[in-house]
Amino acid sequence: MTDDKATSFGAQASSYEAGRPEYPFEAVAWMLERMPDGARRIADVGAGTGKLTRALVAAGDAEVVAVDPDPAMLSALQDAVPGVPTFLGTAERMPLPDASVDAVVLGQAWHWVEPVAASAEVGRVTRAGGVLGLIWNLRDDRVDWVRRLTDIMHGSNAEVMLAAGDPVVAAPFAPLEQERWEWNRPITRDLLHRMASSRSDIITADDTEKERIRQRMDALFDELGLHGDDTIELPYVTRAFRARRG
Repeated sequence: MTDDKATSFGAQASSYEAGRPEYPFEAVAWMLERMPDGARRIADVGAGTGKLTRALVAAGDAEVVAVDPDPAMLSALQDAVPGVPTFLGTAERMPLPDASVDAVVLGQAWHWVEPVAASAEVGRVTRAGGVLGLIWNLRDDRVDWVRRLTDIMHGSNAEVMLAAGDPVVAAPFAPLEQERWEWNRPITRDLLHRMASSRSDIITADDTEKERIRQRMDALFDELGLHGDDTIELPYVTRAFRARRG
């Protein structure tokens, strides 16, 4: 996670928290199904503001720790999920002891990592038989207005990577299993703008480009009749992957 865009999110931590969707509980539970019996500790890496962290806490009685390279994101996580220990670090370099966790999960994050180095580091901190879980919430561009929104904002690194094929995971992990879930999120015009402003390409864009994107989004929302507290159903596809450590 060394790309400047990968560490840009702290500048828009509040928009990230408000604009990004939660993870479906059943998808999170599926990622963890293959944890060893009696498993007790999960590391959420690239944890951001705690979107996945809170789902992990809700999924069971395991201890959850959060790792992220951005102090501003971890500060927001501490507010959102009090009591979860937080650590500065990346998937390639985690401040955790060898064989200290039963699962490592990454939400909206594996596309930022170097997969061979990250797989080796996750393998180092994960016990034998432990799980690596990867999950993404992706807008469903099969819907016309959603596809037009993506054209305005441009595809994210995650969308580009997953369109090209499945994520790459290396030793010491077995081949990936995967599942998907389709669902809708009611969302307002303001939250759509906040979702857009939390994207790394827009955070790092110049003011002229940010304003151009905002104006084009407003034109789309006007066409859709989306105003004030009105909501529209934003369709998502959640894709989850899991692999066991040998």
